[in-house]
Amino acid sequence: IWVVNSAGVCGQWLHGHKQRCLPSRHAQSVVCCPAGCDEAATEKTVSIKSPALTALDGELGGALTELLAGGDFEGKQGQASRAIRLGPGSPGPKYVALLGLGKADALTKPQLDRYGASPYQAAGVSLTKLAKAEKATSAGLGLLHGPTGGQQQLDAATYLAAGMLKGCYESTRFKSKSKPCKLSALHILGVGGGEGKAADLAAAVKHGTSMAVGGFLTRYLVEAPPNVCTPSHLAEAAEHIAALAPNRFKLEVLDADACAKLGMGCYLGVAEASLLPPAFIHLAYKPAGEAQKKVAIVGKGLTFDSGGYNLKAGIGSMIELMKFDMGGAAATLGAARILADTQPEGVEVHFIVAACENMIHGKGLHPGDVLKAASGKTIEVNNTDAEGRLTLADALWYAQEKAQATVSTVAQQ
Repeated sequence: IWVVNSAGVCGQWLHGHKQRCLPSRHAQSVVCCPAGCDEAATEKTVSIKSPALTALDGELGGALTELLAGGDFEGKQGQASRAIRLGPGSPGPKYVALLGLGKADALTKPQLDRYGASPYQAAGVSLTKLAKAEKATSAGLGLLHGPTGGQQQLDAATYLAAGMLKGCYESTRFKSKSKPCKLSALHILGVGGGEGKAADLAAAVKHGTSMAVGGFLTRYLVEAPPNVCTPSHLAEAAEHIAALAPNRFKLEVLDADACAKLGMGCYLGVAEASLLPPAFIHLAYKPAGEAQKKVAIVGKGLTFDSGGYNLKAGIGSMIELMKFDMGGAAATLGAARILADTQPEGVEVHFIVAACENMIHGKGLHPGDVLKAASGKTIEVNNTDAEGRLTLADALWYAQEKAQATVSTVAQQ
């Protein structure tokens, strides 16, 4: 039984996350995932075919038969049945439910070859949401047909842990009143491996925890309003990450004068109308040994986008939602947060964010202005709401010319 701590997932993730193992105990909500939708794929299911589910159903007094009787549960990826409360004489859990993993053949496909979320990660998220809805203090997810093969078992443990913790995240810090999350322990059962692989499985769970924490940081930044998540706030987040692994990270934050010396006319042209100073963030990760490759992740960092003189106005403009125009920067810093824990070998990674606001001011960018990028190219701006490509133009140049890295991802909203 692998126990993943979920205490504190509602907290402020800029202040760090500590993982600890809790004593194993019966989960209040046990969710059994039939691997590969043995019970249904295209038709409504009213009976159990799997011998493993049949045996468990008998131990649970027919609870699984009751869950399937409605015909609504089809075992699709991430699907959850309702949770039903078991009788006083049930062995261990208070509630039971079913989760789907999708098609069986999809479970053996490597995550890098799969589009979208892992079936195990989706199941983990569904478990936690279901447990929180029932106000459970602990929850367990059991795989009746565990994965076979060492790497498949490790992948299952990693993505189950990541999904279960991701489902714990709650946005409460800007609410006047909020109820604390009661869920304090999550149990993973049935991934296999035996005692000989205990250390590898523990490392896989830890890796999944790191993935979840990176996601928490991303969501922590994106959910913040623009009067909180400013360019300097993003720089502080990068500083927090660098402090977690000072031997691996080096942080440089360029102000407007430093960017001007580099000729970043496009980036500064967008930032000029804001009363908040820009912050060009360069967070470099270097491995312990020799780096075999060098890559850069560049994130769009507009902490608020009014559209400039081409103001976002009218129905559908979504100006009130333009705090999320820094979602790419948040994803970039979330990836850096993962590396602070995992510290992969053989790769040097540069995380670059050109953070600023796109506002309106007398000295700001006009439609029709001509800006000169750091690359030397001149750009006529016919629409000031095209600010993302302007800031990214200088950020991409910096990644190629200064960091001398291959740009692997350009993260936007």
